Amino acid sequence: MAAPPSAVRPPAVRPSAAVLLLHGGAETGLGAPLPGPLNLPAVRMRPFARSIAGAIRDRGAGPGGGAGPGGGGVLVRAVRYAHRGWNGPREDPLHDAVRALDALGREAGEIPVILVGHSMGARAALRAAGHPLVRGVVGLAAWCPADDPVDQLAGRDVVLLHSTRDRITSPRASQRLTARARRAGARSCLVAIRGGDHAMLRRAGAWHALTARIVTGLLGLGPLPGAVEAALGLPPDAPAVAGTLDLDLLEG
Repeated sequence: MAAPPSAVRPPAVRPSAAVLLLHGGAETGLGAPLPGPLNLPAVRMRPFARSIAGAIRDRGAGPGGGAGPGGGGVLVRAVRYAHRGWNGPREDPLHDAVRALDALGREAGEIPVILVGHSMGARAALRAAGHPLVRGVVGLAAWCPADDPVDQLAGRDVVLLHSTRDRITSPRASQRLTARARRAGARSCLVAIRGGDHAMLRRAGAWHALTARIVTGLLGLGPLPGAVEAALGLPPDAPAVAGTLDLDLLEG
């Protein structure tokens, strides 16, 4: 089930595209996420929702109207989880993501969707990318186990952002994922954020702004950063390091 974050109202007209946000969680945890402001992983995604919605509005395609990719508005929503954790073979947030995508398809039809996920939510987004509506994934401090499949990423745009100082999830695993995804037929790259952290509190503004710029670029509402566009065009056999960008050099 998907619900709009408090900062973003659902559209009054049929949207032409959508962005679904998936917050982080835990490796295990069958309990329901804590409610409201007690759910810190969900709270952490609210500034991303605001930045993305603001960037969409600035380009004349805000929720409820404007010139989206198909002439309507762009919907921004957050995916709700039934359980706090991934829970091994249960893969609970993956199923929550697929259900949200199915519900969106019934509501709005075959519109392009960008998934934006943090940590466990990024893992769920990458795994759900094979859904027919998904056009791209933006993964923030992604949890990327080496044995997770990547075939579902074929034909998708995949941009991962990861702090070089992350001690919860591995930036090197994210880097390896981009190379595996390219070999599987995805357009993928990694943006390394020096001095950041897993919670995305350090350099928060850079995380929010770059994510919004990438999302609007993947939706065709504006240009992608030139280096990101170039990295997404790398050949399938390009090494992982070739698709790794430095945020500071990107901004420069």
